[in-house]
Amino acid sequence: MEKIVLKATKRSVTGKQVKALRRAGQLPAVIYGRHVEPISISLEAHTAGLVFAKLTSSTLVTLDVEGEEYAALVREKQRDFIKGNLTHIDFLALDLTEMIRTKVRLTFTGISSAVKDYSAVLVHRMDAFEVECLPANLPERINVDISSIKEIGNNIRISDIPLPENVTVLDDADDIVIIATLAKEEVADEAAVAGAEAAAPGISVERGKKEEDAPAKK
Repeated sequence: MEKIVLKATKRSVTGKQVKALRRAGQLPAVIYGRHVEPISISLEAHTAGLVFAKLTSSTLVTLDVEGEEYAALVREKQRDFIKGNLTHIDFLALDLTEMIRTKVRLTFTGISSAVKDYSAVLVHRMDAFEVECLPANLPERINVDISSIKEIGNNIRISDIPLPENVTVLDDADDIVIIATLAKEEVADEAAVAGAEAAAPGISVERGKKEEDAPAKK
């Protein structure tokens, strides 16, 4: 994994005065952690914005604060409600020798024959795993290949997904991640047919069969 380094400087400006920092093209942030006293910092806003656009919530970044480095995860990003630009970042500093628990997002790849051939709908039951590992082994994402979903009813469970080395998923291995189901319209049709059959036992209900096909009453 490529090492991502962001240069930062310590700041003494806090509260309402940080508006002046933002106008000067700086992005206020804070670093905190189990072994780190909170440190108020500022980043060059344009550079930081370009970097953060490519990061996931589990991407490890290195903050170079005036020559001292901190390995960290982004824990919170605040944005301007109207403009959408970043206004503040919270970083969680990590000890690279200690195990961490965090969420890693899933990325779905491949083509499902159930969708292509049977017009199935893929229902995502999970979009992230909770994992445990050392910070250096933390994956940015976990890939899920959906090409094994070939028919309606097929699914992929956590136990079916290859995991990066030295990473443990804490969720139940039997949990379903994604499943192929009928489209909503087809489900509604099936429910209507089932209801008709239950209401009129002994009468065969066939979708698409017209009334004129039935024998005329005498």
